[in-house]
Amino acid sequence: MAHNLLKGKKGIIFGALDEKSLAWRTALRCVEEGAEIVLTNAPVALRMGEINKLAEICKAPVIPADVTITDDLKNLFTKSMEHFGGKIDFVLHSVGMSLNVRKGRAYTDLDYDFSLKSMNISALSLHRVLQTAYQMDAINEWGSVVALTYIAAQRAFPDYSEMADAKAMLESVARSFGYHYGVKNKVRVNTVSQSPTPTTAGSGVKGFGGFIGYAEKMSPLGNASADNCADYLVTLFSDLTRMVTMQNLYHDGGFSFTGVSNAIMNALEKE
Repeated sequence: MAHNLLKGKKGIIFGALDEKSLAWRTALRCVEEGAEIVLTNAPVALRMGEINKLAEICKAPVIPADVTITDDLKNLFTKSMEHFGGKIDFVLHSVGMSLNVRKGRAYTDLDYDFSLKSMNISALSLHRVLQTAYQMDAINEWGSVVALTYIAAQRAFPDYSEMADAKAMLESVARSFGYHYGVKNKVRVNTVSQSPTPTTAGSGVKGFGGFIGYAEKMSPLGNASADNCADYLVTLFSDLTRMVTMQNLYHDGGFSFTGVSNAIMNALEKE
C-alpha cells in the first residue's frame, strides 16, 4: 500500500544487482511511494546483473559509476541532476565486497592487498560519495543518505571476516560525515543494520544459510525481509524522519538486543 511518502522526491540507488538485492527492492518501493530515481552500479556489476529490467519497471536511467573512482561519482551526480532538473533528495549506498571472503581466505590469514580493496569498495566509497555530493552541493536541504550495514561491525561473526572491519568503518564514516553535512545543509546520514538476508552478495559468506535460521530463532519478530528493509528505508528518505541523523539503526526483528531466545535454548537442550 502506497502513501506517497516520497512524492516529488528524487534519489540515487547504488547497488541493485538482481531481484534478491536490497537495493532492487528499495528502488521498487521508492518509485511506488512517488519518487523518481536513478540507478547506478559498477560497470562490471551492470554486465553481471539484471539492472536494465529494473530500470524499465521504474522508468529510471542507469548511469554506471565505480564507487572507487571520484570522476565516476562526479559524472553520476552531474548527469543525475541534469536528468532530474535539480538536486537530489536521497541516496542509498548498498555497496560491499570482500575479496578475501571470495577467495576463501581466513580472517587470520588475510591478503592485505585484498583487504585494502575491500575497504575502499565497502567503506571509503561512502566517504567518497558523500564528499563528492558535499563539494558539488548536489543534495537538497533535509536530504537523506542511508548506507546498509550489519551487526558484525559490533560483534564477532567468525566467517564474516574483513567485512566486519569494513562495516565498522562504514558506520564511522556515516557518523563523522553526518555531522559536517548536517551543519552545512541539514543533510542527514544514517546506517541501517539489516537482518541477514538471502541476497546474491550474502550467499558468498560461509555458513550464511545456517546463520539465517539461527537469527530467525533468536529474533522475537523473526528476520526482517528485503521488502521490510525497503519499507524502513522509505521512511528514512521521507520527511517523517528529518531529525534522525548519525545513527546506526537496527532493523533486525530484535536480534541485536536479544541475549538468548527460548527457541535457541530449546534447541540446545535437545542436543
